[in-house]
Amino acid sequence: MNPDLMSPSLTLMADSNEVVNYKRDPHNYITQLFAAQFPPIQNGFFNVRLSRGIIVQPHWHTNVTELVFVISGEAVTSVFNPFTQRLMTYRLGPGQVAQFPKGWFHWIVALSDEAQLLTIFDQPTPDVVYGSDFLRFLPKEIAGRAYCVDEAAYAEAVAPIRESVILGPPPGCMQREEDQYAARQMPPYPGLHPFQPPYSAYYPHMQPEPYPTQPQMPYPEFGFL
Repeated sequence: MNPDLMSPSLTLMADSNEVVNYKRDPHNYITQLFAAQFPPIQNGFFNVRLSRGIIVQPHWHTNVTELVFVISGEAVTSVFNPFTQRLMTYRLGPGQVAQFPKGWFHWIVALSDEAQLLTIFDQPTPDVVYGSDFLRFLPKEIAGRAYCVDEAAYAEAVAPIRESVILGPPPGCMQREEDQYAARQMPPYPGLHPFQPPYSAYYPHMQPEPYPTQPQMPYPEFGFL
């Protein structure tokens, strides 16, 4: 028997909006409900709100399997299958779900404004390993020796990553993109926020339209089975 259930002060209600895990800006933030906030809980979760083009950065969990449930808006989830060496990508709408097995590398990109997701874990509190931390703490000499990449180029590429990035791109990044577009005299993409790349920019080998009639399934045209 869970001792929390035997407590005379037991409460079986909590507010997942109260504790902010991370806030990028007023429209992009994550709140949480874990054992620290709600002791009886058996499956903690993040309540995630995103704007179009914002990414829940690449990361993995050492102790939990994660279920992503879309409440509103659209998002694309990607997870690397270490057994088949394949990237499994799914476009999700309201009511649809995707799963990230424990230890599998994954990320989420919002395809619409005001997207809301629940990322539900099978343990009360997840461990998180951020890809940004791996990149910024990997010595350039090790990157060069391990992957035969140019050490100076690697150091320059990861230099802007000065802290853990949870919701990206980091503030200011879109301004840099705007400056680059202006320098190349490239107009914004039609139908998107100014200077926000289209869906294909996140997945260059994928075609954003047409989409299959079963969006919860992998897309053959994306090159994934």
